[in-house]
Amino acid sequence: MKALVTGAAGFIGSHAAERLQKGGLQVIGIDNFSDYYEVALKELNAASLQQKGITLQKMDLRQTSDYDNLPTDFDFILHFAAQPGISSTSTFEEYFSNNVIATQNLLEFAHKNKNLKHFFNISTSSVYGLEATFPETVAPKPASWYGVSKLAGEQLVLAESRGKKLKASSLRLFSVYGPRERPEKLYTKLIGCAIKGTKFPLFEGSEEHLRSFTYVGDIVEGVYKAVVQHAELDGEIINLGAEDEHKTQEGIWLVEELLGKKVELEVVPRRPGDQFRTLANIQKAKKLLGYSPTTSLKEGLELQINWYRENFL
Repeated sequence: MKALVTGAAGFIGSHAAERLQKGGLQVIGIDNFSDYYEVALKELNAASLQQKGITLQKMDLRQTSDYDNLPTDFDFILHFAAQPGISSTSTFEEYFSNNVIATQNLLEFAHKNKNLKHFFNISTSSVYGLEATFPETVAPKPASWYGVSKLAGEQLVLAESRGKKLKASSLRLFSVYGPRERPEKLYTKLIGCAIKGTKFPLFEGSEEHLRSFTYVGDIVEGVYKAVVQHAELDGEIINLGAEDEHKTQEGIWLVEELLGKKVELEVVPRRPGDQFRTLANIQKAKKLLGYSPTTSLKEGLELQINWYRENFL
């Protein structure tokens, strides 16, 4: 079995590529090595994949000519690549081109793979809107360009399934953290500020936000289970995340406890479109996949701190 993983040098994509290979699949990864954050971090992830024998090549999903360099004998496509997060530095055009146009181009490529068994779109809890506590049957109400563009990409994929053109489904991920987390995200930045003794920029009011923080290992286990059980998942939307929720402030306290250091906070203006609450409703994932995340927030943060020390100190 052969799998194509887009965004394979990124945070979750790199872990997913490794898990799929561990499960016996031949994995080819692609990534555009965008400078949205330090390319050196993606190169670090890429080196880890290549050491494990995973093929990785640079390409831009928005450029149709780049697809000419890909084989067309994939059994699975897992689409992690995206313009991520809620960022004031990202334009609408960047979200649209990376999350909508690129997805459509990838779908057109998917049709060239005659033995393709399933196309997995990797979506986000941000499609639900400012509060993400719902089952998959609830109508999404995204409140950011990121959420809107990811929902549009998801619907492009599911339209292929509804039209009986491809077997496809979408996995909505909740508040993922762990080793390789992007540097602008909560815990990598928080750990770095604590160790270096620099101020951590805390968005006003965000310490009270509730999050379904989910360790990346638990997320990719759910993704792998979906691949194994793909035959039952055509047209499905499935939430993947932890059932426990924590205030951001609790996460800050845990990092301080584990490092034995106080984090100096600097309150900055609120971020428009930021979610107030995420709590993964995973009843469907339990039923269809036997999905059950097991890593506590404290355990996951210990692993992330160890990764940070090994790679940045």
